[in-house]
Amino acid sequence: MSDKRIYLYDTTLRDGAQTQGVDFGTADKVAIAEALDGLGIDYIEGGWPGANPTDDAFFAAPPKLQRARITAFGMTRRAGRSAENDPGLNALFASGARVLCMVGKTWDFNVETALGIGLEENLAMIRDSVRHACTRVDEVMFDAEHFFDGYKSDPEYALSCVDGALQAGARWVVLCDTNGGTLPHEAADIVGAVNNHVPSAKLGVHFHDDTGNAVANSLAAVRAGARQVQGTLNGLGERCGNANLISVIPTLALKMGYETSVSANDLTQLAHVSHLVDERLNRAPDRHAPYVGESAFAHKGGLHVSAVEKDPRCYEHIEPELVGNHRHIVVSDQSGRSNILARFREVGIDVDADDPMVAQLVEAVKDREFDGYAYDGAEASFELLARRVLGGIPEYFDLKSFRVIDERRWNARGELVTLSEATVKLEVGGNPHMAVAEGNGPVNALDQGLRKVLTPVYPQLEDLRLVDFKVRILTPNDGTRAVTRVMIESADAHGERWSTVGVSTNVIDASFNALNDSIVYKLQRDGAEAITR
Repeated sequence: MSDKRIYLYDTTLRDGAQTQGVDFGTADKVAIAEALDGLGIDYIEGGWPGANPTDDAFFAAPPKLQRARITAFGMTRRAGRSAENDPGLNALFASGARVLCMVGKTWDFNVETALGIGLEENLAMIRDSVRHACTRVDEVMFDAEHFFDGYKSDPEYALSCVDGALQAGARWVVLCDTNGGTLPHEAADIVGAVNNHVPSAKLGVHFHDDTGNAVANSLAAVRAGARQVQGTLNGLGERCGNANLISVIPTLALKMGYETSVSANDLTQLAHVSHLVDERLNRAPDRHAPYVGESAFAHKGGLHVSAVEKDPRCYEHIEPELVGNHRHIVVSDQSGRSNILARFREVGIDVDADDPMVAQLVEAVKDREFDGYAYDGAEASFELLARRVLGGIPEYFDLKSFRVIDERRWNARGELVTLSEATVKLEVGGNPHMAVAEGNGPVNALDQGLRKVLTPVYPQLEDLRLVDFKVRILTPNDGTRAVTRVMIESADAHGERWSTVGVSTNVIDASFNALNDSIVYKLQRDGAEAITR
């Protein structure tokens, strides 16, 4: 292994889920895991088996990844139990994950106060758990909780915990700054001291961001000898969050000369992956985020613009395209082509970079994003937009009109019920069709009405199902008249998932736009032929 090789471990699906206001569904976790895999992350922590139904569902049907290894997180055995009979450890083994990360305490104060056990018993818990886990899975990591506080309190004991895990067979020991209070100079000093006992090839770090130093601490730790860095996308996490891998990764690769599993081509997807996570969480991306924010390479008039036009290096520390971003001159947006071409490659569209249609598509994307569309979390809608501009989408059907009626009333049993009914009028192959359907809400009713007409004609739609639905208000000052964005995630019996987007001042109209794209994408992907007269 090269001494410059840094391994990347993402904890978004577990640590990120502890963010206030964040509630990942299983579909969200699968989509994010696939995005992380495409980016080139080495390890993806899927969650804590046995802790909640969402994590159990994720491990029961994990996504098929090409590059990353899914990791299960859990605790060392409990005091007074054997490793073989500990329910928490057994839940880890039952998850099917071949890589485990087990957390144990390394701060003497925390051991005696939080666990209420002796220091020797805690050491035995670490050794027993790691040793037993090594007989059950391919790779075991020890997550040294509160290590930096523990080292400051009693360095000999903190190191004995780490040594115990390594002697028991741990592949990595990860030094955790659990309360986020460590500063960069402390991180460098302590990691450097530990590196005298632990080889770099087995040493990792995980910093929380309570002092705003998690990224700086991670980089300082790498310089001091750590060769695994843990963190989350966009710095998600409880309290103030975790080290932000979206900042750590390009800094390691572009600024410090380290090697990671994220290639130069992968790095061009960084902004897309960052924004995809925000879209999955139904929240606006941070415009001022380093590297990937919309304003990260924005210039507003005057001397700065003049200097940038002569040589961008005057005010840009890297070329924005390296991380999938672009330069933004406030009076005239000058970018887009490289981003669009990268997205073409991602969805499998082969087009020449000099094709004039690329410029047309760039403008179409800009116009639609100005209207409120967001394609980072809706790859299927982006692909359809691209193929429509390039002339590659058949006209499977033509919606002439739809009407949705909602009724809220008391039924004969005295129960308050809400009923939705949709009427749709379509043309398929030039032939008119009309259908009426009821549903559990207006979107479901509209979906059922469309299916009544389309499924007999296009049997490919039989297994299409909606698995997630999100609405965001884009103009909150407009109150109930606000423009809304609807994101729909769909799936089929083959396990394929895709997301589509619709925007309108009418939430039902926005929902139809997203639903229409979902149906058309399914038909196009399955190779359906449009019905002709």
